[in-house]
Amino acid sequence: MQFSIEDAAKLAEASYETGRITSPVVTHSCPDRDVQAHMLEGGILLLPGSNSVSDYRKFNLRPLRLGKRKLIMNADKAETGASGTAWHQGFLAYSSVIFHWLLINNLNPKFIIGHSLGAAAAQILAKSYQVPAIGFAGPRPKFSRNRVKHDRKCLLINRGDDPVPKLPTSFFHLAKVTRISPSQNEFGLAHSMRHYRAIIDRGLEQNLLPSHWAGA
Repeated sequence: MQFSIEDAAKLAEASYETGRITSPVVTHSCPDRDVQAHMLEGGILLLPGSNSVSDYRKFNLRPLRLGKRKLIMNADKAETGASGTAWHQGFLAYSSVIFHWLLINNLNPKFIIGHSLGAAAAQILAKSYQVPAIGFAGPRPKFSRNRVKHDRKCLLINRGDDPVPKLPTSFFHLAKVTRISPSQNEFGLAHSMRHYRAIIDRGLEQNLLPSHWAGA
């Protein structure tokens, strides 16, 4: 399955207010209070980013295992995936909630779109389901520098002036990464989908992006 980059950006922006999505329609939404995930008609899994303090506490700020009182930063304490790769604990936990929600409801995504925390999960789930994905402003979920199987299913689009895709600094992306510098850097954090919508046309015009993505 392939998907338009421009349409993916529009859906990622609308994912924070699903009432704005009229086509394809939302058929299922994850009931977990701290995990936002929506299945759209046609098997499109839509993953918005963090929208609560709890998201940051439970997922974004947990790169490695939590001890009783403090974060343990030893590399050997990272979560390990089925491939033997060490993963960012919070991003893997977030992806696991989505995976089990899909499993219980007998849902199988054919394409995944995510922004921010959702783009971190999109990288992991694209590998898990072996389906194409497009992520915007995605942080780094993989501790190992080495390539792993199906690690280029996801196309990750990052702004040059957005610091979030550079974090955590000791981790790596699980995607084909395209970094686009805007014509003028934003003051403050250029991380919202509004900022990312602004660079999509630039990326397409300069042939930095394909018009559609079907996975590498």
